[in-house]
Amino acid sequence: MTSAGDWRNGLQSRIADEVEHVVRAFHDGPNGGKEITVVPTASGGIDHLHAEGEILVRVEHLGAVLNTLEDSSPADLEANEPERLQRITPGVVLLTLAAAPARSVAETLDLIDARHGRGIATPNHVLTVAGYGDPNICPATEPEEVYEGTEPYPSVSPGHGNGVLVYIADTGLLAGAATDHSWLTGAQAVDIDALPPQLPGGAQPIPPYKGHGTFVTGVLRCLAPAADVMVTSAFDSAGSALEADLVPRLEDALGLGVDIFHLSIACVSRHDLPLMAFREWLSHLREYKSSVCVVAAGNSGMRRPTWPAAFSDVISVGALGGDWRGRASFSNFGGWVDVYAPGRDLVNAYATGTYTCYAAPYKGQVRNFYGMAKWSGTSFSTPIVSGLIASRMSHTGENAQQAAAALLAAALSQAIPGVGPVLLPYQRV
Repeated sequence: MTSAGDWRNGLQSRIADEVEHVVRAFHDGPNGGKEITVVPTASGGIDHLHAEGEILVRVEHLGAVLNTLEDSSPADLEANEPERLQRITPGVVLLTLAAAPARSVAETLDLIDARHGRGIATPNHVLTVAGYGDPNICPATEPEEVYEGTEPYPSVSPGHGNGVLVYIADTGLLAGAATDHSWLTGAQAVDIDALPPQLPGGAQPIPPYKGHGTFVTGVLRCLAPAADVMVTSAFDSAGSALEADLVPRLEDALGLGVDIFHLSIACVSRHDLPLMAFREWLSHLREYKSSVCVVAAGNSGMRRPTWPAAFSDVISVGALGGDWRGRASFSNFGGWVDVYAPGRDLVNAYATGTYTCYAAPYKGQVRNFYGMAKWSGTSFSTPIVSGLIASRMSHTGENAQQAAAALLAAALSQAIPGVGPVLLPYQRV
């Protein structure tokens, strides 16, 4: 694991706390964990995060890459060390680097780039719902307390979304959430977002990002309560996932008849190159002409493209501030963001228990929750857009692509100067 002293210097405390939390969660994970490298920028910020000891390689270039690394041929590797090759998606494999000669991922990719050019091999990037990037950024908030019994905001819009299937890749759904909150009734928990055992005395701890998938699902269901929703646990470590772990899940879901794929996770990449495995998955998604993928733009408050939101084939969603008239300070922005929706101080379903803040300036503060929370982030503006697409589909009979196109046209017609196209809850087009 990268030493904290190597990259914390010069970073805002809050950003450093976020990144360190993600890195440590991977390190302490199951099966020995993953070593995550933090790559700094020249100005003292964070360029990107990746797993050490493995790279993604295009299948057609695997032989050339192995030859450059003075490694075995693809056939010999598959015969003698098959554990070093993992198929991620048709066209892309994950290669575990040989123990000798000992090279870091950065050194390995520099060598491959020098011989073959950029893009045929990339790191196994860390995607996360947290924000990191340049030094002067403002990530979204940790969950905040609300009074017991507070209604959701945006509130429930009955009767919309019937007949639409949404696949949410997130942290799963908290046990009991679908019965405790009427607007979540019927949401399908493909994976349960389990809380850790209670502490002595009966206190229920809530780790960071537990309940994230439940909150996201709640926001979407408020806009389209009748939609069929599958909630999966794709983010296993501090609201984060490796590209090589996320994409196979999405591949497996392609045959389910999904109308809307919903992702609230992002990363910045080495040399700002598109994510290799995710790009292959999008090429497969295009074969299903009625489906769309809606993705959060990210919470780093910067113009630099984040992935997968920056792909032209997805609908990328930024966040409006609390008055819905300007961009939220934490929201990423730029021409690659398709639309903005409210993302500041939303209220929805959450865990019941005690949460201890882990990031400055509230680090160590204890907050008590009773099944609802107030939360901010592009993670929560994004389900507003997915919910509006589902709602329109059920009212017009359009497929997801047609409904999304109509809503984006409406968003452009009411664009806010200096921000961009805007969609608001309960909008009917």
